[in-house]
Amino acid sequence: MKGYIHIYCGDGKGKTTAALGLALRAAGAGKKVLLVRFMKTNSSSEVSALSLHANITVIPSVKVFGYFYSLTPAEKEQAFEYYDALLKDACKKAIDDNYDLLILDEITYAESYHFIDSDYLITFLRTKPEHLEVVITGKQPTQELLDIADYISDIKKVRHPYDKGVLPREGIEL
Repeated sequence: MKGYIHIYCGDGKGKTTAALGLALRAAGAGKKVLLVRFMKTNSSSEVSALSLHANITVIPSVKVFGYFYSLTPAEKEQAFEYYDALLKDACKKAIDDNYDLLILDEITYAESYHFIDSDYLITFLRTKPEHLEVVITGKQPTQELLDIADYISDIKKVRHPYDKGVLPREGIEL
């Protein structure tokens, strides 16, 4: 079966949730799923649930570097080294361990902040194994990513409790 490239983007809640729904569907069908989280720690509730499934492997982002605008040039370089290595290790693992679905959660943020080698990502997507399905999440994907994608879902926020000052709630946003 041919694997396609999906992008879940936009300013609305649900990009990661949609990707994880696909992960559960694929795992339920006996497919191997690799989820790699960029710019997020392992603290979200979904990670503990996903780690219970034998067909799903989660590679968390164990380092967080803070808000981009507050980083020094040295910290930005450290972030690039960390996230770029995370991307390359995940792509290698997806190929070497013959995964069926690779989810690059929030990678558009890492790309927009120049924390990954964009050329590497595009080359990987163009040369990925034929069967490998890839999901990309985050806001504002580059035009190059949009051009290469087979599925694009733009999730638009109409209303969100954040707008009223409600903080993220465990089990719902966290």
